[in-house]
Amino acid sequence: MNFLITGLGNIGADYEHTRHNIGFDVLDFLAQQHKIAFSVSRLASTAQLRIKGRTLHLIKPATYMNLSGKAVKYWLQQTKTDTSALLVITDDVSLPFGKLRLRAQGSDGGHNGLKSINEILQTNQYARLRFGIGNDYPKGKQADYVLSRWNSTEQTDLPQFIEKAADAVVCFALEGMERAMNKFNTK
Repeated sequence: MNFLITGLGNIGADYEHTRHNIGFDVLDFLAQQHKIAFSVSRLASTAQLRIKGRTLHLIKPATYMNLSGKAVKYWLQQTKTDTSALLVITDDVSLPFGKLRLRAQGSDGGHNGLKSINEILQTNQYARLRFGIGNDYPKGKQADYVLSRWNSTEQTDLPQFIEKAADAVVCFALEGMERAMNKFNTK
């Protein structure tokens, strides 16, 4: 069975390892963990992970956050993957730092990457893994906050949360949404 696992982020050195790029960081960890490499492809960097009879197509869109839907649609078609097997990993300011929230569907919650995907796919019926980045920013400074790098305290704890998010991705593909939600939303 095919899965399309999309980590949201922005391309370029200025955005590397920022809060907004947590989707990229989770996929990079997953690739490193399974000793696979990303290659530059059309509209995204891509890698393929095979686990227990399942193929996880990992993509990091190269379209910038606001146009993520374009890459997602293209790679759903290329990999012949149904939207029911799509999982999008994204940052979320409404969740405390490190908290994970798997959902089978939902609104964009004001997130431009999800907004683009919803518009282009004409649906919000796809799974998403929201990674809490906290909301410790002054009023009107959300954009600056999400595009900033983690503070030193967060950087200490970040690896364990990224690993947990990667585990949630694998659980989603192997055990299904219901079990993944039960395992990862409760903690």
